Amino acid sequence: MRTLIHPRLQKPLWWALAGVLFAAAWLVRGGPLWWVSIPAVLGAAVRAISVYRAGGTDTDEGALAGSRADERQRMLSLRSRSLGWNLTVVAAFIGLAIAIAVKASWWWPFLVILGVAGFGYLLGLSNYGVGEEDSADEASTGHEERFPVR
Repeated sequence: MRTLIHPRLQKPLWWALAGVLFAAAWLVRGGPLWWVSIPAVLGAAVRAISVYRAGGTDTDEGALAGSRADERQRMLSLRSRSLGWNLTVVAAFIGLAIAIAVKASWWWPFLVILGVAGFGYLLGLSNYGVGEEDSADEASTGHEERFPVR
């Protein structure tokens, strides 16, 4: 897939964007902790630069940072994200169950996390795995076809 952004710049730009958004959140919050936005921007800049530099190396980490991972690395990333999703869902369910058991008013964030995870799972199934089934070549479609040689 072609993009307007060079593959080596994609991950550093995501890190920079995440840092700017996090810093903006602290800045908008205001109050006596507005200054936390400064180290947040600096930390994101350092991380973006280090990811960019790593993307230029000829190592496994460099391939991941430079968005040129091979099939093995993509499968490892997919399995890691899957494990993270599973742990998040289990933790959210346990938190929801505990909050309900102690009659706490803070149960709803756990339910939101479970809802978003469930929606993401269903969206992934619809995008990547479940669709209209095509009839197989060997399967009977209800019409008898004559074999050309008898």
